[in-house]
Amino acid sequence: MSFGSKSGRSVLLVLGLAFGLAAASAHAENQQALAVDYLQGEGDVQGIKLAYQYRVTNPTWVPAQVELWLESSANFWRYGPHNSSDRNLVVAASPVLRWSLGRAWGLDWQGEFGIGVSFLDDTYFAGKNVSTHYQFEDRLGLMAWISDHESLSLRYLHYSNAGLKHPNPGLDFVSLSYSYYF
Repeated sequence: MSFGSKSGRSVLLVLGLAFGLAAASAHAENQQALAVDYLQGEGDVQGIKLAYQYRVTNPTWVPAQVELWLESSANFWRYGPHNSSDRNLVVAASPVLRWSLGRAWGLDWQGEFGIGVSFLDDTYFAGKNVSTHYQFEDRLGLMAWISDHESLSLRYLHYSNAGLKHPNPGLDFVSLSYSYYF
């Protein structure tokens, strides 16, 4: 299945509409962000992640000290030597919970956690058969605010199908991210 197929285009359309509609309501300052991540995976896997994030304000089910952000992203993964590399395109949507960790070294720090969904263009990547195009995207991160409108984050990302189909080797990444808030 590829993004050119009917089902691939449907996934992209649903993800785009879901986050686009919610993003239209995010109009206050620092309620939206654009982010770029450098991803380093196991072995020779590298990637870039481009993300749009927006904050959901005042959901009643989220404690006051926790922020709820929704993120949609496109990931471009590469494995192997530049001239003969294996590539994969991934789109993902994820709710992310953030909470304050306090202030240290002149910076405000936040922790983050999220579990979302992703669609991989290719189920065989980096020598692994991940079985399904649909995967879960789990994250755990540490974020530092470097200005009122900018942050840097270090994250651990894990993609797997949660054992819904075998094999399920999963793919792990460490990410360094820069976000600009507006």
